[in-house]
Order: sequence, then C-alpha cells, then structure tokens
Amino acid sequence: MSTEPQPAPYRPDPAISAISEWIGDGVDAAPFPDHALRFRNTRWDKAVGLDSLGEEEWIAHFGQFAPLPDNLPRPLALRYHGHQFRVYNPQIGDGRGFLFAQLRAADGRLLDLGTKGSGTTPYSRQGDGRLTLKGAVREILATEMLEALGVYTSKTFSVVETGESLWRGDEPSPTRSAVLTRLSHSHIRIGTFQRLAALEEKAHLAALVDYCLAHYPGPPPPADAPGRDEPAAVLMHQAVERMADLAASYMVAGFVHGVLNTDNCNITGESFDYGPWRFLPRWDPTFTAAYFDENGLYAFGRQPEAIRWNLAQLAISLRQLVEAEPLIAALDRFGPCYTQAMMRRFCWRLGIAPRGVEADGALIEAAEVTMREQQLSPFAFFHRHRSGRNAAGRLAEALVGHALAGEDHPHWDQPEAESLLIEEVEAIWAAIAEHDDWQPLHAKVAAIRQLGAALGDAPAPSGHLPITPCA
Repeated sequence: MSTEPQPAPYRPDPAISAISEWIGDGVDAAPFPDHALRFRNTRWDKAVGLDSLGEEEWIAHFGQFAPLPDNLPRPLALRYHGHQFRVYNPQIGDGRGFLFAQLRAADGRLLDLGTKGSGTTPYSRQGDGRLTLKGAVREILATEMLEALGVYTSKTFSVVETGESLWRGDEPSPTRSAVLTRLSHSHIRIGTFQRLAALEEKAHLAALVDYCLAHYPGPPPPADAPGRDEPAAVLMHQAVERMADLAASYMVAGFVHGVLNTDNCNITGESFDYGPWRFLPRWDPTFTAAYFDENGLYAFGRQPEAIRWNLAQLAISLRQLVEAEPLIAALDRFGPCYTQAMMRRFCWRLGIAPRGVEADGALIEAAEVTMREQQLSPFAFFHRHRSGRNAAGRLAEALVGHALAGEDHPHWDQPEAESLLIEEVEAIWAAIAEHDDWQPLHAKVAAIRQLGAALGDAPAPSGHLPITPCA
C-alpha cells in the first residue's frame, strides 16, 4: 500500500446498482441550514479524480449531496443486522448515513463515498441522524493517524459543518453539527450477510458473495483447502486473511476501536466507523475505549478474539451456501495469519527486517515487556527504538541479527514521539469549541502525515489481489 495516494481520473462505477433493490433503500440528505467546509482531504481527492472541484462544487456534492456525474442518482441507506456486544439486533442498518457514490481508484479498487450525519433513514430508530462536529473532528484524527501507522482504514474525505445545535448525553450540549463523508473500500459488512441469512434470502446471499468476489478480488484458498472452488468458501478465506491482518494492525498501532460489533466489520478487512476509539497511553491489554464496555469485551488485548468471533458469525451465515468443513478450515487459518501479520507489521514499524517466527516472536515479547516495565505507550516505544536504537537488556538481545530495513529519516531524531492520546484530542477540540481555532487540528494532521512519510510504505493489506496471501 503506497503511503502517497496515486492520482487518477474520475471513474464512476455504481456497481451496487445491480443489487440495490434488496440491499438498501433510496433516501435523501437532510436540508441543513448552513454549509461551512471544515476539512477536505487533499491527499485523497486526487486519487478519485475530484481534486478539480471548487469549494462551492465540493459543498454541493458533500454538504447538499447533489449526485456526482454518472453515479448513483439517489443515496442508498444499506440494510444489515448485527451482533452488538454479542447480542443479535435485527433492527439496525444505516441510521445516519448512506452510500453516496462509487468510483475506481488508480489501482482499480472499487471505492465508496459514504456519509455519517447526513440525516434520518428508515433505520434511524428514533435518532436524529446527525453527527456532532466533535465526532467528525475525532474521526479526522483517528483515520489520519491509523493511515500513517499502516492500518487499512477508511479515509475522512470531507467534513462540512451544518449549522444545527445538537443535544447529546456524552458531551456538553448544545453542540455543533457536521456531516462527514468517508472514502472506503466497500460498505458490505458481516452484518449484511447476517441479515440475508436471518431472512433466509439464500439467492440474495449467493448474489452478495458473487458481488464481493467480483468487486473485491482476493487470492484463492490454499491448494489443500476443502471446498476451495465453492464461492462462499473462497470469500471466507479472503475475509479471514483480511481481518486477521486488521487485528494485527490494531495491536501494532496500539489502537482500541471500542465497538467491534459485526456491523462494524467490513468484508474487505478495512477499519471504519470511529466512535469511542483510543490509542494506548501505556501497554495495557485490559484498556478499553468505550465507557459502556463494562465487561471489557472489546478491550485492547481482546480485539483479535473479537474479530475472530465476528468471522465465526460470517461462517454461520455462509453455512446456507456451503458445507461447514470448508468454512471451519478457513476460520482455522485466523491464528497463523494473525501471527504472520503481527510479525511483518511490528518489524515494519520498528524499521527492521523480519527474521522468522521464533526470532520475531521473541522480539515482540521483549517489546511488550519493555513497554509494561517502563510504562511506555506504543508511540513512545517505537519512536525511541526505531531501527533498534536505545535498546538494552532483553530488548537488545532480541534485536541481535535483525537487519535494518529502509532508509533512516530525520523524524526519528525528534526528542518526543508524535502521538494521539486522548488529552491531545480534547485540546484540539477545545480550541475549536471555545475559539473556533482550527490551526491546532491542521497542525496535527500535518504532523501525523510527516510521521507517515517517515515510516514509509506500509505493508500491503492481506487478502487482496495482487497481494501475496498469508501462508
């Protein structure tokens, strides 16, 4: 995955139109009283050929949601079910967002432009369908930092402040409102499959599998995998590879998503939907992000378990299309794929070349001990020890034999690590809320992007073509 997005012409491809009758509902955006452009992703607008839009045109498309040329004529609120904290809920779907457009990137990927805070839909469930401006600012910061740290994440494409006052129980109210547009690699969730399985729409379930295989291609299953020619089994293998890699990328980033429900897991393995997220202030597997996660279901150290559990729910849904054995065989690959992804991603962030399972496993274990003993955040640890610097004791021993990878960068000579802890996020928001000062946000985004440049090209996300699959 290239650190810098590659320019491309505007290539509309509303592929979801072929299945739109049973996967979503046509909706309209709310008529907002005001439109002030607060953030425009000038790295990614050129990647989908929209960099030539002037500010008025931008607001027309991403504040008022006038259709893009030759794209979806009307937004689509997608239908899905899901397990929310392991409780099945059939009463969900896109409740404050919709799929607005689909386009092709320079590498041929089908990308979605979807919204958050664009108004009510048939799935709003008594909600107002709005997003707070603070929530939008937090999502900008989360996606920028995760992208810099090599996580396969949605991109915050646009934020438009909309001039409404919102009341929320978890932040001082009234508070300002916004509509956010994401650039994502699919909005098809595990919960999308769960809904079709629950309704016993077997033909639609098979059609959704075909849609995903056609538009989100990945490598074939291993040669000895049972049922490897069955479409549902092929998709299951790809989903396992993708989501094992996602779990590893969260752990190496020191990131806690907070709400890893099945409706928040994308079939492409891309991270998205940032609510109560946090980055670790120190290495602590029990750290939780959501105040309502009373039992620590989605604690930092339990995220791989949570993602694997979600994949098991995908397998249960696909059981209507294929026998259990091929799906179980795919699910059994999660552990080895996760281990492999942890090692390649950990070594990448540390700036060294992998050496193999035993050596890299010992290195990761030594790093975790170092962070615990010295009360370090992953931000501080990886900055202090980039390219094996400043290592002592068990960590130094584990680094013996690991060659340096890539070129050094002056960023690592800075005395302090570039980080994104909750105190920094709150300070950035306070400047906006109290003084309408956006400079701290812009400065932080620039600093995060510099960190990404220093880290260099991230490991390519697993489970996609032409990327090599995990073993």
